[in-house]
Formats: sequence, C-alpha cells, structure tokens
Amino acid sequence: MRATGEQAVEIILAGHGVKFEREYRFNSARKWRSDFAIPDYKILIEVEGATFANGRHTRGRGYANDCEKYNSAACLGWTVLRYTSDMLRDNPGRVLDDVLLLIKNKGEKQ
Repeated sequence: MRATGEQAVEIILAGHGVKFEREYRFNSARKWRSDFAIPDYKILIEVEGATFANGRHTRGRGYANDCEKYNSAACLGWTVLRYTSDMLRDNPGRVLDDVLLLIKNKGEKQ
C-alpha cells in the first residue's frame, strides 16, 4: 500500500527527528488548521489533494478560501510550504530538504 501525501510527510519528518504537530491551529481567531506545523520555526506544511481531479483546492471558492488562509498565516509570520500529492509521490524527500533549508535560514536570522 502506498502512503498518502500526508502520511509521507509524517513518516519523513518523524524519521528525521523534526518536531511537528498535526492539524495545527495557527490563527486563534479562525478555525483554520494546517496539515503540519513546526511551531518553533513558524513553518506550516499543507498537502493539497485532488489537484488534478477538480478537487476543492482547485475550484474557485476553495482556491479563494485557501488564499485567505495562507495570506493570514503569512501576516502572522508563518512560512507556508505547499505540496501536491503528486509532488510528494515523485520526490518525497523534497519536503525534508525544504524544511531543513528553512530551519537553517530562520536560525541564521535569529
């Protein structure tokens, strides 16, 4: 059985000792949740499903709602990494590379 995009992210992050939280509520004024969060570095990770199957993330209202959510995260100081399931299937290590680079860059700014 192949792992879903979210399962792949969880396996990769946990396997490399990256501390994260699932379904993280990053904005106390809204009910939005991110698929994954690394709160120590204000990194959110979103796995966008059904991107080639007319899923919610690619239809008008869903896309607009996602824009509002991601802009809110950015205004609160979060960096949002977004991946499609296909991206994670084709190169699952990509998420770890991106996260480690962000952690390195954010650590240098502190």
